[in-house]
Amino acid sequence: MLFKKCPICGGQLQQKRVEKLLKGGFHTAIIKVDAEVCAHCGERLYKPEIIAQFEKVRNRLTKGQLSGFRVTGKTVAIGA
Repeated sequence: MLFKKCPICGGQLQQKRVEKLLKGGFHTAIIKVDAEVCAHCGERLYKPEIIAQFEKVRNRLTKGQLSGFRVTGKTVAIGA
């Protein structure tokens, strides 16, 4: 654990598997990772190696490098 208590509200932290949405360019990815989650306010705390993984995924999304990613649907925009 990185912290003993939530740095935002002081609540208890629990280790959980969570989904994180990452956006880059016109693409969005959903990644499942471990995080410490505050039982009171819901704040999520990630280990430095997880944050580095987020940045790698965001960079690939921004560059349109989607090989190895599984397409699960399409997103559309309505209006301007």
